Amino acid sequence: MESNTNRLETKVQVLDDAAVGRALMRISYEIVEKCSDLSNVILVGIRTRGVPIAKIIAKNIEKNSKVSVPVGSLDITFYRDDLEKIDESPKVGDTKIDGDINGKEVVLVDDVLYTGRTARAAIDALFSLGRPGKIRLAVLVDRGHRELPIRPDYVGKNIPTSLSEVIKVNIDATDGKTGVDICKVINSKKGE
Repeated sequence: MESNTNRLETKVQVLDDAAVGRALMRISYEIVEKCSDLSNVILVGIRTRGVPIAKIIAKNIEKNSKVSVPVGSLDITFYRDDLEKIDESPKVGDTKIDGDINGKEVVLVDDVLYTGRTARAAIDALFSLGRPGKIRLAVLVDRGHRELPIRPDYVGKNIPTSLSEVIKVNIDATDGKTGVDICKVINSKKGE
């Protein structure tokens, strides 16, 4: 029996550690500028890489404005519209948001915005927890190819890609290094 295995091959690094840091600092400044009351803001990272990115943004905001913004984590597994395609027994992570989101300005944070389906699932998950006053979206990379009418409010870098390419984000807290690569998928058949 043959099976297909896919692996990613890096074509080019588009952001190194320093460039990611600058992009996240820029997002932090924009949040401070656009949010009228930082004490009403909650950053919510979409698992997995959105969580450490949200923590970096929160540290930047505190450093620049002296306001500590809470950070939560959101698992969207059961809100996905493709759950049956990804796994028969999905692994569910923690959703942890300290405090009440009702009336708050929630900034959803993710690593890559692609079709918009993850952001839609995150919005559904948030509404299952309460009714935020506003929901904003911050992403490190917007790669285009939207399938839903979703637009980010804060973007670290727009990176146009082809449909055959993949954006791979590495964050030190989850991957041991930081950077953004454009990769191509290599299909290989394995005999069993």
